[in-house]
Amino acid sequence: MMRVRYCLFILMSLLFAYKGYSQKNADRPNVVFIYVDDLGYGDLGSYGATKIKTPHLDKLAKSGIRFTNAHATSGTCTPSRYALMTGQYPWRKSGTGILPGDAALIIPTDRLTLPSLFQQKGYKTGLVGKWHLGLGNTVQKNWNQKISPGPNEVGFNYSFIFPATADRVPTVFVENNYVVALDAKDPIEVNYNHKIGNDPTGLENPELLKMQSSPNHGHNNTIVNGIGRIGYMSGGKLARWTDEEMPLTFLTKAKEFIETNKANPFFLFYALTEPHVPRMPSTMFKGKSGLGLRGDAILQLDWTVGEIMSQLQNLGIEKNTMIVFSSDNGPVLDDGYEDGAVTQLNGHTPWGGLRGGKYSTYEAGTRVPMLISWPGKIKAQVSDAMVSQIDFIASFAHFFNQKLKTNEAPDSENMLNVLLGKSPEGRKVLVKQGINSVAIVKGEWKYIEPNAGPSINKLVNIELANSTLPQLYNLNADKGEQNNLATQHPELVKELSGILQGIKDKKSF
Repeated sequence: MMRVRYCLFILMSLLFAYKGYSQKNADRPNVVFIYVDDLGYGDLGSYGATKIKTPHLDKLAKSGIRFTNAHATSGTCTPSRYALMTGQYPWRKSGTGILPGDAALIIPTDRLTLPSLFQQKGYKTGLVGKWHLGLGNTVQKNWNQKISPGPNEVGFNYSFIFPATADRVPTVFVENNYVVALDAKDPIEVNYNHKIGNDPTGLENPELLKMQSSPNHGHNNTIVNGIGRIGYMSGGKLARWTDEEMPLTFLTKAKEFIETNKANPFFLFYALTEPHVPRMPSTMFKGKSGLGLRGDAILQLDWTVGEIMSQLQNLGIEKNTMIVFSSDNGPVLDDGYEDGAVTQLNGHTPWGGLRGGKYSTYEAGTRVPMLISWPGKIKAQVSDAMVSQIDFIASFAHFFNQKLKTNEAPDSENMLNVLLGKSPEGRKVLVKQGINSVAIVKGEWKYIEPNAGPSINKLVNIELANSTLPQLYNLNADKGEQNNLATQHPELVKELSGILQGIKDKKSF
């Protein structure tokens, strides 16, 4: 009898412990933030694509919220990532444009960031994939020793990255501040001003390229893996990755982080490079989409998301894991390489009926896919609420009942109820940034301030929304921004211009 009572006591203790563990974890879900590069509003099946199949992301969309009015803050990658990490509009800080591969860190190490918020709440935080927010304190840095500060100094317990973009040198992995596979006998040097070393370049040796560079884009410097890059690099032969291997390496590292931290709350920022150039997917995806290498890269992206979803399910933690999926800006076709993105488009519309694309202040530059899934917590739905990636810090801070200080995430707004599908009321006002111009959206109206920049980026054939005249669009009636109503509604132009100026004049930290 005593033995039976003892066994019952042990069983009840385990049940209560499990209940306490489950309740604790229910208040602190794992978060996997999947951030992709240059994916357009119309690139997924769940957003209307018919020429390409994205079954895993479509499944994710059906299980949670699919946002139709979600935005990156900017039409290019570095500023969007800066805003996501800091909760501050990037145009408030100089030096937040598209960074070269040798740039210094632009994220402050003494301020709250998205990963440090999770870190403060006891989460293990990890970054796997593209960084492109700078490393070290100076441009001139020694790549053959510890490179700091970097992701680990702004809130990530673990990081496995490449420094900038796949089309920029150095083409190496950096794990927790150190280049992977360093060889002291073959030191790495990087220079963005002039050629260094004896490596062939795309300009001098085009016969060595397996993917030709587009004219005048600058992707004809040091050749790595048969592809010309932006910038010059010498040394580090053992450390250089191949493009076909890189995505699978990132997937492996992401899975390792999840496996290692499955018993405790974790935040994983998984920054995929697809479908950014150079598009050189793993061999098993080449030629599969019928849309050139860009389409193949999107198939690879979708498969990768499916692998993460399967792992969470196999580990039994999918119900306590929130998955956020979005893109850093809109689509671009020819962005430096002749890869079939233009010639093999075959009726696919990456911009999804929107105007512009990457680099642009028009909608296709910043309106991007956004999916959020949290089984059992978020009901399947489509949300038309206006939301921005800049709001994740304030929203998660509210989730954790943490009050932000005055200098923390100054432009971030609490949109938690919207992100969890509990409210249809999104942002009232949002500022969005292209290469030269800035726009403000309030309700159905969008105002683009006058700018003397070029109207079209001729290299990529994308309208930039620059004009010396004010532009005003009713997005409810004209999502494609075809009818400029500025002359018909001068009072709205004046109102929105004044609100925009007031936001610009707001003190930044």
